[in-house]
Amino acid sequence: MPEFSDLLTGLVGAGPARDWLDTAAGTGAVKAMLISLPRLQSVNLAYGKTAGDQVLVEMAHRIREFAESEIGPDTLIARLAGGQFLIAARGTIDGDRWHYLAEALGRVIGNVQTVEDEALHLVPRIALADAQAGDNGETIIDRLAQAAAQLERLPGRRVMWADEGETVPGGSIALLEADLLGAMHRDEIAILFQPQFDIRTGALSGAEALARWQHPRFGRIAAETLFVVADRGDHVAQLSHHIARRALALAARWPAGPLRMSLNITAEDFAQGDVAGRVRTLLAQSGFAANRLTLEITEQSLIGDFDASALALRALADDGVQIALDDFGTGYSNFRALKVLPLDTLKLDRSLVRDIAHDPRDRAIVAAMIAMARTLDLKVIAEGIETEAQLAILGELGCDLFQGFLRAGPVSPQEFADLAAEQSPLLL
Repeated sequence: MPEFSDLLTGLVGAGPARDWLDTAAGTGAVKAMLISLPRLQSVNLAYGKTAGDQVLVEMAHRIREFAESEIGPDTLIARLAGGQFLIAARGTIDGDRWHYLAEALGRVIGNVQTVEDEALHLVPRIALADAQAGDNGETIIDRLAQAAAQLERLPGRRVMWADEGETVPGGSIALLEADLLGAMHRDEIAILFQPQFDIRTGALSGAEALARWQHPRFGRIAAETLFVVADRGDHVAQLSHHIARRALALAARWPAGPLRMSLNITAEDFAQGDVAGRVRTLLAQSGFAANRLTLEITEQSLIGDFDASALALRALADDGVQIALDDFGTGYSNFRALKVLPLDTLKLDRSLVRDIAHDPRDRAIVAAMIAMARTLDLKVIAEGIETEAQLAILGELGCDLFQGFLRAGPVSPQEFADLAAEQSPLLL
């Protein structure tokens, strides 16, 4: 088992964080946020310190991945002490955008994780600060700590500025909700494709369709946060349909051959009823072949009416559409889904494969999952692959496909078309 400190990948400690803030505050504008996990001590008491350390590692990964994807590479990511983390960024970032990012990060951190087979939700408190004239690392962190302490005494508050007058709490999310319908109408929601590759040959096998919103005020809004905004306004099904329609139209332009496209299906899609009919209509309108489409589902998306959802998926499977169970291994998946659903593929969550190069237990778990998939005649795709070591191990274990920044992050439709055209002689 690696040292606990080695697992906090990409994070610095309190001392280097203060030094970074000292330098940054002296050279220009800086914004910072302090993330506190007030229930961490309860986790330690209930499950033991080892479990508490595992929770901290997972929180560190979520914070790092969010900061790198939503804020950018020139960002400070630190663990200060206990359950406190710090993010800071240089540049003139709009106050409303910084608040919106804090709310979005809070939702990412609050997603369920499993501790000793029990579902655990940690709701963070996030204090925000804008560096002022004369500030240094010590004063910025002190102001954040004072705001965090105030949050502890304010039930229902999750995000607060050290200087409360800077913004209206939650105003940015409300603005995003109001803008979303217009953005769909104006086709401002961009479609990106996350390439997927064959582990054995390295050949391009297809792509997962993703959505991004380049908001004129708040900047880039990634898919997970985009759906959070849609959920608050009860527009998830509409957004999902919009993404599917645009993605299928773009995929219909791909070269002839076996390239597959994956689409995510939400609980709201199933709740609307007649999923099979709506998917068939979109396929007919786009001209994309049903046998080149994969629908990615999670067990959470089937909670409303599992049997009706399974019936709809079987109807689509009869048309040639493949079904992938997404987020497998995150605590939701059970054997009922593997038995009842017409599955073709298991998609291993990035949290499962992240540490397989240095954690023998993670490697054993992934090996068992792949072996089970083989027994059930299912393909396996791993997401979030970032290193050659991860890829080599997955190849040894018999994984079929992978996606991740090791080969390619999400790309524009034109970039994916160029990538497909380069490999088309191999694919025909």
